[in-house]
Order: sequence, then structure tokens, then C-alpha cells
Amino acid sequence: MMVFEIDPLCDLRWQVLVDSSARSSVFHRVEWLRALKSGYGYEPVVFSLCPPGSPLTNALVFCRVRSALTGKRLVSLPFSDHCEPIVERQEEAEALIAYVCSCLKTKKWKYAELRPISVDPWEQVIPGASSTYFLHCIDLLRSEEDLFKSLHKDSVQRKIRKANRESLRYLEGTSDSHLEQFYRLMVQTRRRHHLPPQPLKWFRSLIENFGKDLKIRTALKGDIPVASILTLSHGKTMTYKYGCSDVRFQNLGGTALLFWNTMIEARTGGLERFDLGRSDSSDKGLVVFKEHWGAVRTTLCYRRIPFHTVAPEERSWTRWVVKHLVSAAPDSVLIACGKVLYRHVG
Repeated sequence: MMVFEIDPLCDLRWQVLVDSSARSSVFHRVEWLRALKSGYGYEPVVFSLCPPGSPLTNALVFCRVRSALTGKRLVSLPFSDHCEPIVERQEEAEALIAYVCSCLKTKKWKYAELRPISVDPWEQVIPGASSTYFLHCIDLLRSEEDLFKSLHKDSVQRKIRKANRESLRYLEGTSDSHLEQFYRLMVQTRRRHHLPPQPLKWFRSLIENFGKDLKIRTALKGDIPVASILTLSHGKTMTYKYGCSDVRFQNLGGTALLFWNTMIEARTGGLERFDLGRSDSSDKGLVVFKEHWGAVRTTLCYRRIPFHTVAPEERSWTRWVVKHLVSAAPDSVLIACGKVLYRHVG
């Protein structure tokens, strides 16, 4: 089968496929691909068996990542929790993967990585998982009362009530002031995790591209931001992508208030699913947090060509590099590190 390379930022057929396919997510959207290109310089490309002029019915989307530190590779997609290939039949998958393999060989790419949600047909086409994560999602097709009952009584319900008793303010938007409050909290949170923050340019790029489908939601005590999250919406799904907080006010329930308000707003707006994103299986605290919200866990199996298992230390190499520097470094140094590092690790 002949495979065609398509620029999804220019070929309108890609947008039509994303809008019509049940396999698509927010990470397939042209807006996400544009943000990846403008924020990090990654070049998106789609491989398809459909010739020019015909509708797209199958596709693998990648970004070409070129890095002097981590090598040249194809990733589907950088900084995306998952990216389901839009492929229906195994023979289509086999033909597309064969083409990817030929590209790796002739163009001397280090590897190609897929991040599918489904197991079939990828277990047959690319046996073995290079790395595994958990994906948590909440079903919003329930009454508000049933949703609240599904929340952990102590860890979630009590904190929502606490936030209301503390009269926390809830704000949402994408203005410069909203982004500034969010980013200040993000710098604090990434420091606690021994990581630099993502570049501010990345968040500006997301806001510019997604428009009304992106919201920054912030909880404040008086005029002090105590927690903030960034969400994206696509189709019938709301996706939680980034979260941050001020640890000094953790007992006020700000994060719980934000998640609960987001769920109710999504449900009222006709959305059916709240995607809480991926978690490292070793991050027990994050896994428990998501499951206390009534989220259902599934396993994500990333797959690489050529196959090799990604060791935990390889997945988190930036943590190893900066761990002993973060606690002492001023915010300006952490932000500068993020500008340099993140484009190499997508």
C-alpha cells in the first residue's frame, strides 16, 4: 500500500477527520499541533493511505522532534497523555507502521513512539509496551447528586464543603492576569516536584490557539490565588491538563473546589467525560487522588519502534538532572531551565 505524508496544519482533510472520528481527542486537534509547533518548534506530519483529493479515513499523526540532547525521533504526540491512531483495520496499521520503519531507517531517526489508548491492533503490530501509565476518566452521564455521592467522603466531599465555608472565590478566563496567577502557582508546584516549569510561551501558545475551548480556573482566598487548573475541551470530553497550588493554603480545599466546579460546568454543558490524564503507575498519591474522584482507571501502553523498554530513570531524566538544583535556585533560573529543557523531552 502506498503511504502519503500530509501537513495537518495545511490540509483541511485532517480537520474533517478529527471532527468526525470517535477516536480523536483534544490532542489530535489542529490547535494542539499548532501550539506544539509555535511553542516548541516541533513539525507535525500525518501518514495516511488515502491519496490526495480523497477523504482521509485512516491516519497516524506524529511530530518530528529534533534535539541535540535526545536525538531525532517521531512522537505521537509530544506532551500528549495519549493519541489514539485513527486506524480501523489491522492491515492499515501494518502498512502504516511498515512505512514508519522505513522512515526511521532511511532518515536515521532514533525511534518512533505511539501513545494509543486501545490495545488492538497495536499489540499485534508492535508487541510489547515501552512504558505504561494509568489513564483516569470520570463518567459525567449521571445526575449531580450521583456524581457527588461517587466522591470520597473525607478526601473530596469534605474539602469541597470546606472550600465553601472558607468562601473561596472562583474565577475563570484566559486573560493575562489569569495566566499570571496560574503561572506563579505553576512555578511553585514544579519546584515542589523538583522540576522546572514549562515555558510561559507554551501556555500563551495554547491560549492563542484554543480560544474558548481552553480555560484557566483559579480559586482565591481573598485576593490570594491558592490553586489553579488548566482545562481543554473537545467534542464531548473535558480534559484536565495542568494543575498547581500554593501549599500554604492546601487545607482550604481550593483544588477540590476547582475540580468540582469543572465537572458540574462540563456536565451542564452537555459533555459526557472528564479526562484526568495519565499518571505514572509508581505515583501512588496521584493515582489515589484521581480515584477518590470516582475516576475509572485504564492502562496506557506506549509503544516504540524499534522496541525497547523505557526505564523509569530514562522517563524522568530531567528530574535526575535538576533535583539537587531546584530547591536553591531562584524562580528566574528555574524558568530559564524550563525554556531550555522542555523542547528536548517531548
